[in-house]
Amino acid sequence: MSKSLIIVESPAKARTITKYLGRGYTVMASVGHVKDLPTSKLGVDIEHDFTPQYVIIKGKAQVLAEIKKKAKEADKVYLAPDPDREGEAIAWHIAQEIDGKSFDRKAVGKNRKVFRVLFNEITESAIKRALQSPGQVDMKLVNAQQARRVLDRIVGYQGSQLLWKKVRRGLSMGRVQSVAVKLICDREREREAFRSEEYWSITATLAGKNPPPFEAKLHSINGQDAEIPSGTEAERIVAAVGGKDFIVRSVERKEKKRNPVAPFITSRLQQEAARKLHFSPKKTMTLAQQLYEGMEIGKEGPVGLITYMRTDSPRIGKEAAEEARQVVSERFGAEYLPQTPNVYKTQKAAQEAHEAIRPTSARRDPDSIKRFLERDHYQLYKLIWNRFIASQMAPAVLEVTRVDCSPEQTPDTYVFRANGTVVKFAGHTAVYQEGRDAEAIAQNRKTDQEVEEETERQLPALTEGERLRLVAQEGQPVAGLLPKQHFTQPPPRYNEALLIRELEEKGIGRPSTYASITSTIQDRKYVEKKEGRFVPTETGIVVNDFLVKGFPDILNVDFTSLMEKELDEVEEGEKPWVTAVRDFYVPFRKDIEKAKDLPGPKDTVEPPTNIPCELCGRMMEIKWGRNGKFLACPGYKEDPPCKNTQNFEKLPDGTIKIVAKEDASTDEKCEKCGSPMVIKTGRFGKFIACSAYPTCKTTKPIPLGVKCPQDGGELTQKRSKKGRTFYACANYPKCEFALWDRPVARPCPQCHAPFLVEKYSKQTGTSVVCRNSECDYKE
Repeated sequence: MSKSLIIVESPAKARTITKYLGRGYTVMASVGHVKDLPTSKLGVDIEHDFTPQYVIIKGKAQVLAEIKKKAKEADKVYLAPDPDREGEAIAWHIAQEIDGKSFDRKAVGKNRKVFRVLFNEITESAIKRALQSPGQVDMKLVNAQQARRVLDRIVGYQGSQLLWKKVRRGLSMGRVQSVAVKLICDREREREAFRSEEYWSITATLAGKNPPPFEAKLHSINGQDAEIPSGTEAERIVAAVGGKDFIVRSVERKEKKRNPVAPFITSRLQQEAARKLHFSPKKTMTLAQQLYEGMEIGKEGPVGLITYMRTDSPRIGKEAAEEARQVVSERFGAEYLPQTPNVYKTQKAAQEAHEAIRPTSARRDPDSIKRFLERDHYQLYKLIWNRFIASQMAPAVLEVTRVDCSPEQTPDTYVFRANGTVVKFAGHTAVYQEGRDAEAIAQNRKTDQEVEEETERQLPALTEGERLRLVAQEGQPVAGLLPKQHFTQPPPRYNEALLIRELEEKGIGRPSTYASITSTIQDRKYVEKKEGRFVPTETGIVVNDFLVKGFPDILNVDFTSLMEKELDEVEEGEKPWVTAVRDFYVPFRKDIEKAKDLPGPKDTVEPPTNIPCELCGRMMEIKWGRNGKFLACPGYKEDPPCKNTQNFEKLPDGTIKIVAKEDASTDEKCEKCGSPMVIKTGRFGKFIACSAYPTCKTTKPIPLGVKCPQDGGELTQKRSKKGRTFYACANYPKCEFALWDRPVARPCPQCHAPFLVEKYSKQTGTSVVCRNSECDYKE
């Protein structure tokens, strides 16, 4: 009996595939990438066509040895990582190791028993269909991934080194992340420069022969759009119109169709999940990956519930469309079914030749599997299922009525307009309606009419020439008329949905990278979220200002978009990857050399302030630290040193105001004296201390929210005798568990290890990785 080996990157995916195949197949997981650029050096030979110097990832030698051993025993080897650039690179590296031809790229994957297969969905039919028509590793995709990896390493290595010298240690620069931070900083400056303007609206409550009364807004004055800049002008108009009868000038009725939206592509899924479910892009993609790889569905076992979630294409396969149409017909009736399947155009910049994100079976409705799924998985699956089913339904039909009416015997011609909308046929809206960014709508007064037309509101039966009267309502200063003050709003800060939409519209990055972009800029402390919106930190603003001066090309939105198009051309086989990398590197290298001569915060010597140190009397100086600017005593260099520091803020007039260090209360009591314990801030960060200090000097570290894997105690931050920070169990040294890397209180989405850790390197700064040596998960 012939033996076949299937290699995927995820253990969960391996379990689901194993269920569908017989004894002749062995399924192994590489647990992500097996080879990458080295962490200890640049790893790119710039002088020789940017040749990457790949090494086996730490902890993956054993995994590769097992794969090679099984490959020797197998008659056929099928490489089945995810069907995208990263998956193709994983397949290529594994093929290199199996073929034993690591340096002959043209020969890689040509071994007669090594094949590449693509699973757009993890279902029995899709898997068997793919195995019947295997192919070879697509070097166009490999080169596209390789170009992006090399570019990101060059920028991360050389750009970050410059930031260390000019700003402070530990910072990082990214080819796309830095442009995203620039967008957020630019928006913040737009808001600071914005000057709100007053404007007024006037609403009339009118009644005709037929009930009910209805509202009409002042639309135009003497044929011009109504612009009411002040309350005085509003009062003048109200006085002119008050007490007058109105005449209906025109009644316009039209039927309007609202077409369904296309099934999800990656960027739209991230935006809708942010709007409707309040999921971060990172959380959305983690949940979607799990739905794709397989969830336990009772007696069925692991089932892949959705198609591959990284796609730019809204295309739907014929079988899937037909199944969706059957579900629509059975559940809603023939009138909800269009005559032919709805087909959606792929946008020009689409990179993936996949289907849209859809359920693997339209008949597996969300409620039928709700009891098997966690709440977040269920909500995301329901969102995907609803949108897919709605995409194959008939348009909604609306009857839109627009009525213009004017008061009689006024010195100026005032036109009041009322809009009414009645849903005559719900169509696809019976299942799904796309979310809207309310803040962006509110900012633009011109969209008021569009919003009104889409809001269901029924008007009474009216005819041209019909006389109307004003109807008094509570709160109106003049019977039937309500003037209302408004103010123009600044451009809204970005949330996840708005930022992704902006990145997509400007061609910055690709949908598969949006989740990592939004999480990285927060992890690097360049931006933070306030009330769900991105706000640049002081560090983010300082770094952005330096990069904008030093790297005018690299941070230029048009240049970044053009670079993405070149990388797309590499993927399509239209441009050599080395050429694309060189097109970026030449201006980047010039910018690096120029930026070396630019003064950065480290080069700027702030003059002493007029604020004396309360400990020794010296005048405090402004210093720059990892959390931004702070006041420090210049006596820190003396013997003995004065280590006094203070937080401060600059007032609009330029004066410096000390920000008092407030101790946050806790529910704990001091184990020595019984006084309340409080959270204090010291040289090395926050810690818990007795409020009776200095009488009682009890202190303890703040728990990190991660349990010790050895005895279940809380992991905390500690300092070694040499002053180096490490992380250990609260019961240390009785419990010997300790780490140099800071624990992060969330499980690995790839191998489900109980917590992640923050890794720090000179090349790339801080990154979040899995602690499991056999897993290559990295943020």
